[in-house]
Amino acid sequence: MNYKVYGSGQPLLILHGFLGSLDNWHTIANELGKYLKVYTIDLRNHGKSFHAPTHSIQDMVNDVYAFIQTHDLKMVQLMGHSMGGKVAMEFALHYPTMVNQLIVVDIAPKLYKRGHDDVLRALQEVQLEGMKSRKEVESALLPYLPDFGVRQFIMKNLDRNDAGNYSWKMNVPVLLRDYDQVVQAIAPNRQFLGDTLFIRGGNSIYIQDSDNQQMKELFPRYTLETIENAGHWVHADQPVLLMNLVLNFLKRH
Repeated sequence: MNYKVYGSGQPLLILHGFLGSLDNWHTIANELGKYLKVYTIDLRNHGKSFHAPTHSIQDMVNDVYAFIQTHDLKMVQLMGHSMGGKVAMEFALHYPTMVNQLIVVDIAPKLYKRGHDDVLRALQEVQLEGMKSRKEVESALLPYLPDFGVRQFIMKNLDRNDAGNYSWKMNVPVLLRDYDQVVQAIAPNRQFLGDTLFIRGGNSIYIQDSDNQQMKELFPRYTLETIENAGHWVHADQPVLLMNLVLNFLKRH
């Protein structure tokens, strides 16, 4: 698995969201690295990590377990955003003795409706072969993704070889096929008894007040904080407020 390390001290693992990469968390990790040893990780089929034939939350839990074992880490702080938050929750429930504190950013343990079909269609329909510039790629994406921010987010996944040819870093065919695995609910009747922080964007709809009961059943020692003027990409919209919440939570516990 591709990863980057920032700072020294107690280990904090950061897991990105669907179609993201570790680069999305550079600013946050660089700041948190002043206090902790931060590992940002490209999850399977994303970024520069390996392409695998399957893509489920449990697959990624297994990958994170292998990563922790390989790096001889004992207890870790674990933070995940969106899909990475699902992985972090499932990991903490599956391996509770390996997680000290858990931080989940803008995702609940519930089943979600499909929400990336426009992006997935764009990745499927836009043929990168023969394109010579990022501007050309963006123009091809525009009919499918009219939102500028979404286009820029997706274009962070562009890779270019020595011959100047573009490709997507992520494993598009597998992500298309296994997308329903990513939005599944976290299974009930288990508990992580460690301190847990859920953070939601005030402008995001991913965590609703009605989700509190399910969160409490799985994570009895949870708190929920809202960052105003932030959407689903809380770490991009309000990085300073997010960092302060994370640091205060880790210090408090």
